[in-house]
Amino acid sequence: MNSFVRALRTPELRAKILFTLGLIAVYRLGVFIPTPGFDATNVMMCADQAASGQGANVLGMVNMFSGGALLQLSIFSLGVMPYITASIIVQLLRVVIPRFEALHKEGASGTAKLTQYTRYLTIGLGVLQATTIITLVRSGNFFVGCTLELVPDQSIPTLLLMVMTMTVGTVLIMFMGEMITERGVGNGMSLMIFSSIAASFPSAFGQVWQLKGWITFSLVMLVGLLIMVGMVFVEQSQRRIPVQYAKRMVGRRMYGGTSTYIPIKVNQAGVIPVIFASSILALPQMAASFGDPSAGWVQWINSHLVLGQSFSWIYAVVYVALIVFFAFFYVSITFNAEEIADNMKKYGGFVPNVRAGRPTERYLRYVINRIQSGGAVYLAVICLIPLVALFYLGTSQDFPLGGVSLLIVIGVGLDTVKQIDAKLQQHHYEGILR
Repeated sequence: MNSFVRALRTPELRAKILFTLGLIAVYRLGVFIPTPGFDATNVMMCADQAASGQGANVLGMVNMFSGGALLQLSIFSLGVMPYITASIIVQLLRVVIPRFEALHKEGASGTAKLTQYTRYLTIGLGVLQATTIITLVRSGNFFVGCTLELVPDQSIPTLLLMVMTMTVGTVLIMFMGEMITERGVGNGMSLMIFSSIAASFPSAFGQVWQLKGWITFSLVMLVGLLIMVGMVFVEQSQRRIPVQYAKRMVGRRMYGGTSTYIPIKVNQAGVIPVIFASSILALPQMAASFGDPSAGWVQWINSHLVLGQSFSWIYAVVYVALIVFFAFFYVSITFNAEEIADNMKKYGGFVPNVRAGRPTERYLRYVINRIQSGGAVYLAVICLIPLVALFYLGTSQDFPLGGVSLLIVIGVGLDTVKQIDAKLQQHHYEGILR
């Protein structure tokens, strides 16, 4: 609290915080502006029906990231998901396309080009997702069980206007996120996701209070507090691999002779494996939504691979297996042990008691695999919390204290606090130099 007060008393930092809060307020306002072409009254009725019963399970994570804008079919319905998906795709393509890897190694100029590619891909994904959502709404598969007319005018110009509006909304979100990152405090996209998830907490807690009473509500709050304390501890935990640099002469100057370390977090993959696993599990339900409800394979998918109002062991096992797989897969791509070992050898660095070159690479792979084993188990346990709550408490699938929501809220919160503290320290040092 003292740091927050000092931040508000610092003119430069206060301006950054107010700028960030202002853009987040604009983002939250856009959540409630309906997309032209939809019947707003019928959409709200269908959204309430879907929230209280079944429906929109396949779009649950996207709706959470959009802060409820998806079910309201607002101008910000797509939220940040197109940008997140585009960023992940561009990052993974570095392994497949040598040109992308070369741009990544060029520094600031190469990163700027990759960012531009990400923007173009975001627009393309926005058009694709907007078209898919409008198609599902027109076919009646978006709000399952709701028979109200949601698109009164289905002419081509109206449909094109709807696609363009939702796509422009995504571009505006991307622009505001980049502006927050550049001129505000913290990562813009992460803070928008944070605000969307935090906005859903009051209604989720209120639902637990109304349906289960104050005893269950108190128990949920206590368990949630313990979970958050444990998650903060794990998110802050890291393994530091010591690195020493030998002394070397460059011209008439002596370089090296210093000691540092390579920090490896326990949860090195972050929330990406959970997003990938949820997206893969959404595919069977999406396929089933287009099939005959009386077909055997559709009924089997709805019973075992859909997280609705009942618990499924098959869903839980597949979910955990996918999380563990993508945790190792993503870390193997983002943590390039060969590149790190080569750079250390190039600048005279070495791990104590480990030879430079290939032995260092094997050692780094061994350490990251061991640490990531604990990180994968940690992610799986956190994401099983909503399933356990669904089984024992009978809550909905959008249980507030678990899975992706807490991972993002705690991760973004810690990162933002660190950035504010770093800016405060920088301002303090400037005051001393004056």
